[in-house]
Amino acid sequence: MVLRHARAARRSAFTALGALVLAGLPHVATADPTPAAAGPAPGAAQTLGADRPSPHLLAALRRDLRLDEAQASERLVNEAEAGTRAGRLRIALGDRFAGAWVQGATSGELTVATTAAEDVPAIEAQGATAKVVRRTLAGLEAAKAKLDAAAERTPSLDTPVWYVDVPKNRVMVQATSQEAGAALVRAAGLEGEDVGIRMTTQRPRLLQDITGGDAFYINGSARCSVGFSVTRGERGGFVTAGHCGRAGATTTGYDRTAQGTFQASTFPGEDMAWVATDDRWTPTPDVRAQEGQEVQVTGSAQALVGAAVCRSGSTTGWHCGIVEQHDTSVRYAEGTVDGLTRTTVCAEPGDSGGPFVAGAQAQGVTSGGSGDCTGGGTTFYQPVNPILGDFGLTLTTAAAAQTTPGGQDDGAQAWTAGRVYEVGATVTRDGVRYQCLQTHQAQGAWAPAGTPALWQRL
Repeated sequence: MVLRHARAARRSAFTALGALVLAGLPHVATADPTPAAAGPAPGAAQTLGADRPSPHLLAALRRDLRLDEAQASERLVNEAEAGTRAGRLRIALGDRFAGAWVQGATSGELTVATTAAEDVPAIEAQGATAKVVRRTLAGLEAAKAKLDAAAERTPSLDTPVWYVDVPKNRVMVQATSQEAGAALVRAAGLEGEDVGIRMTTQRPRLLQDITGGDAFYINGSARCSVGFSVTRGERGGFVTAGHCGRAGATTTGYDRTAQGTFQASTFPGEDMAWVATDDRWTPTPDVRAQEGQEVQVTGSAQALVGAAVCRSGSTTGWHCGIVEQHDTSVRYAEGTVDGLTRTTVCAEPGDSGGPFVAGAQAQGVTSGGSGDCTGGGTTFYQPVNPILGDFGLTLTTAAAAQTTPGGQDDGAQAWTAGRVYEVGATVTRDGVRYQCLQTHQAQGAWAPAGTPALWQRL
């Protein structure tokens, strides 16, 4: 049951090849060729650690998504496998790709959208549901970029949120009135196009009031939450939200002892920062869960829309929900932030900067939101991969300690541990070319040949 769609995709491998040819698509390999003596290549769930979830993660998924233990376990495995299949189809469909998402209590259904009906057989051959829509994902993102530019020219707190809604195949503006939403659409030059306006009375706020999820204090006063442990060269530290502190601000830890200094911080525009800590603080892959327990991250593969995510924070602890949209823009009173991910997870002041995880994969750090953990709410996170890439940081993971990178090819396209790769990026490793299936930071344990969940051989 758990691997129903994955098994179906494997059984239909030859059918998929025929469908891809008929649809005018390039052949997409289902896995890297592996010598028989080496055994089968690990599946996505094994690579990403989704088949070995922490009991504390499962407990929170049961509580917040109202699942039983079997459903929670099945959901994590399905989401890991779906991410790989979605990456293959995104590359195969090219400019016709219009997004992918999972749905159902156990995320058992992967839907992939395209603008061309002839792609349907190829999508279905990969075990996914096909949806033919009008707009490509690139087209939606271009429209969203126009809204970003217009918001810079005409700032207004009456349009606090705008985003690409992949399942609905449209751009949405969240506004306090129809007039305010329409004004932003006009300013973006999108009047007459299918841009939805959703009325809301909620205004996202920064959760300003530091292992991941622990409290830390900035300049001896304001409190935020630690995101994920990182290293830069020989120096350790952690990532958190940019609005928590500026470069040069000093921090103390949860125990109020000296901890570190903000090295870089971006806010608004983005909501990202990193703190370098002194030698007494040791980076770990741990994230604080419930009842004083921890879960460990093994990487940073980006979750699909519809996937389950859990958040840790120093105010409200451990809570879970669902990814609603990526690439969301939010206008706080302090300024606009682009590229956030919107979720149904609750949060409160002081949770800012804390970690979001999907299974064992780091997703981002808490930015802001609306509502609370009594009545529920909406929370946005700053994705972690841009933080790692922009600041030249390496995520501290459980997987990183298992092996070290080696045998890298020379040249600009050589696969390199510690580099953030986007879907579609191509690299070489040991003389072989590969293409990235899921956005992630390369780990030493994740060389392309052994991780078909993340890379396909060209």
